[in-house]
Amino acid sequence: MDQIVIEGGASLRGRVVISGAKNAALPLICATILAPGRNVLNNVPRLGDVRTVLKLLAIIGAEVDMEWPRVVVDTSELDNPVAPYELVKTMRAAILVLGPLVARYGKAKVSLPGGCAIGARPINLHLKALEAMGADIEIKRGYVEVTCDRLRGARIDFPVATVGGTENVMMAASLADGVTEINNAAREPEIEDLADLLNAMGAKVEGAGTSRIVITGVDSLRAVEHHVIPDRIEAGTFMVGAALNRGEVELAGVRPAHLIPVIDALRSAGASVDIQDDRLFVRGPAELKPFNLTTEPHPGFPTDMQAQFMVLALAARGTSMITESIFENRFMHVPELVRMGADIDITSRSATIVGPARLEGATVMATDLRASASLILAGLIAEGTTQVLRVYHLDRGYENIVEKLGGLGAGIQRVSSEFF
Repeated sequence: MDQIVIEGGASLRGRVVISGAKNAALPLICATILAPGRNVLNNVPRLGDVRTVLKLLAIIGAEVDMEWPRVVVDTSELDNPVAPYELVKTMRAAILVLGPLVARYGKAKVSLPGGCAIGARPINLHLKALEAMGADIEIKRGYVEVTCDRLRGARIDFPVATVGGTENVMMAASLADGVTEINNAAREPEIEDLADLLNAMGAKVEGAGTSRIVITGVDSLRAVEHHVIPDRIEAGTFMVGAALNRGEVELAGVRPAHLIPVIDALRSAGASVDIQDDRLFVRGPAELKPFNLTTEPHPGFPTDMQAQFMVLALAARGTSMITESIFENRFMHVPELVRMGADIDITSRSATIVGPARLEGATVMATDLRASASLILAGLIAEGTTQVLRVYHLDRGYENIVEKLGGLGAGIQRVSSEFF
């Protein structure tokens, strides 16, 4: 199994181009189910999760042509509205085929999902919403079976903002009979990107990016071409890397408006962030300052950047505090950082981090996607060699991260190991 080996001490310098957003591409691909014909998506990242959902579409009956970063999904003939366990167990986002399949075919059978073990992310909100829209739902032998001749518009009041739930309802409601109103909708940029695609297909979606989204159902949708937004989490990860060791990096192909909470947090830590159109210039200070932050739903600080900022706190002089309010089990990277010499104390959902830490290279194990990135960042500021195992997590969400970091001057390589 592969591992990533990092030699500590280098500063990141140069220019990096940010890839398309995984968390946007996945629902966009699922949305092609709604529009029979040849759908073209550009700026699609070449990632494990993207390959998985494209394989799922192929099983359902779509013709898929991958010419990265351009992907063509022809959904003219779909004949198998079933999402099998073998695929869904590896990726929670596969549940996003549920709404589109029911909307187009009146039925769907989808395995209960898997994915990163960062805490409970139940799909009950998805199912309750579809039930409110007239669907009959049964759970049998690990599968969700949904039937409905035609979904009808309904008022959906989410008790908590759910990105996947909002996306599933948006897609399902696009072909429903009547008007659907989503209250306490998720507000992430990926939601807006999905709305842009649906509206280009002929849907009537209003309010995406706010907590209230209104969808007026139509009878049919048409295939279109669409450009995936850049990945704000990949961009944020490289921004943290640039702030370490007095680095200086230009990030190209970004949307700065999607990164405001990350930019603000970096500036509070003493980093310099300059914005020029679709580019960001990040410079690390002579000495990073401690900071406090709490993860929140968008437009708050993203939970997907929590682990990376913990490494930033380890490089700062003083005591920082990070509170995780989204997932209850998202500090699994902490024991690995402690093995490298970090001083981190966990109380409930808050981590107190004392820096600057004198990290030493060690063999560490990634537990989830963003933990993988944090361990690589830690390796950049550690003395000696760090080996990161279980890098298959990383392959789910970062396109060519080893090559990109190497191009910025990091001492990093991916190697095969017969022992791990």
